[in-house]
Amino acid sequence: MKQVNQIIGKIFDDLADSLITGEYGQKPKIAVTAMGSEHGESNIFEAAIKAQKSGIDVTVIASNEADGVKVAKVSSEDESHKVMENLLDSKEIDAAVTMHYPFPIGVSTVGRIITPGKGKEMFIATTTGTSSTDKVEGMVKNAIYGIITAKACGIQNPTVGILNIDGARQTEMALKKLKAQGYDINFAESQRADGGCVMRGNDLLMASCDVMVMDSLTGNLMIKIFSSYTTGGNYESIGYGYGPGIGEGFEKLIMIISRASGAPLVEGAIKYAAELVKGNCLGIAKDEFNKANKAGLKDILNGLKSSKKEVAAAEEIKAPDKEVVTSQIAGIEIMDLEDAVQVLWKNNIYAESGMGCTGPIILVNEAKTQEALKVLADAEYISKEKIDC
Repeated sequence: MKQVNQIIGKIFDDLADSLITGEYGQKPKIAVTAMGSEHGESNIFEAAIKAQKSGIDVTVIASNEADGVKVAKVSSEDESHKVMENLLDSKEIDAAVTMHYPFPIGVSTVGRIITPGKGKEMFIATTTGTSSTDKVEGMVKNAIYGIITAKACGIQNPTVGILNIDGARQTEMALKKLKAQGYDINFAESQRADGGCVMRGNDLLMASCDVMVMDSLTGNLMIKIFSSYTTGGNYESIGYGYGPGIGEGFEKLIMIISRASGAPLVEGAIKYAAELVKGNCLGIAKDEFNKANKAGLKDILNGLKSSKKEVAAAEEIKAPDKEVVTSQIAGIEIMDLEDAVQVLWKNNIYAESGMGCTGPIILVNEAKTQEALKVLADAEYISKEKIDC
C-alpha cells in the first residue's frame, strides 16, 4: 500500500509541475557547482531556485545550504567536481553546470547567446576546450558540434555560418566538400550585400545564422563580450553560458559557466542543460557523428593535415609581365595569399595581392579571371564553385 501511495504521490507531483511548465513527465535533473563563483555561492543558489520554477530538479553542490533547493555539501572545489562526477556516473543527475572542467582534446563547448541586433538567440561553436590542435580541423568539427546542439534545442535544420577569421575559407571548402559527399549542412547567407556563408561582424550582432562557427579562443572572447557588454565586464548577465562539451565519444552533459557569471546567466545555463536533456543531445550527437563519418569526415580532416600547397620549392618564381589588374578574387586565406600569387605567376598569370573590404583579395587582369580562378581552385586555394561565378 505504501508503494502505491508513493506512485500516486509522484503522479500528482508531475501533474502539478505540468500545470506550471505545460509539460508532463520526469523532470530533468541538473546539478550546479557553487564554489568558486566571484559573486558568492548565494549567486548560484538564487539561480537554482529560479530555475526550479521551470520544472527542473536542481541540486546545488556547495559548502553552504539554502531553503528551497537540494544541496550536496562539500568543503572544496576539488571535492565539488568529485561529487559532480559521481552524480553523473550514477545517473542521479542528467547533466551538470560547473565553472571549469578538463575536457579531453576533441571536446569543446557550444555557447548560446542573445544577440543585441534583434534579440535573437545564436549558438557559438565553440567557446572553451580544444576540438583539435589544428585550427581549421577544429573549426570543421565545431560546425558539427554546433549543429548537434542546435538540433537538440529543437532547431531541425539549423543554418550555419563561419566567422570571417583566419581559417574561415579553408573551413568553408572542407564543409562544402562534406556536404557534397552526403552530410546535410544548411549554410546561412550573410546579411551584407555580398552574401555568402562567411559571416562579418555585423552578422554576429544580427544573428544571421543559427550556428556561428569559429575557433574556441575567438568563441571564448565572443561569449564573454555578449554575456557582459551591458555590465562593464565583471558580471555576466545575459544568455546561457559557454555551453555543453561536445565531442565524438564524449557521453556526459557538462555545461560550462564562468566565475564571473551572474544569477540570470546561471539560471539560463541550467535551463539550457535541461533543454539538451529533453532534446536527447547525446543521442543526436551519435547520429550526427555517424552521418558525418559516412560522408567522409575523417578523410577530409586527414586531407587538411597533409595538404601542403607546393609552390616552387627551391626555384625562384619571377612575375610575368605587369598587366592592368582590376578583377578581384576573394575567398583566400590571409596566410596563403602570397603563395597563391606565386602559383598564378608560375602559370604565367600576372597577379597582385591586396586587401578588400571583406578580406584578402588577389587582383588579376579582367580577361584572365576565369583562368586564374581555375588555377587557384585546382591548387585548393579557393572552392571550385567559385570558378563560374
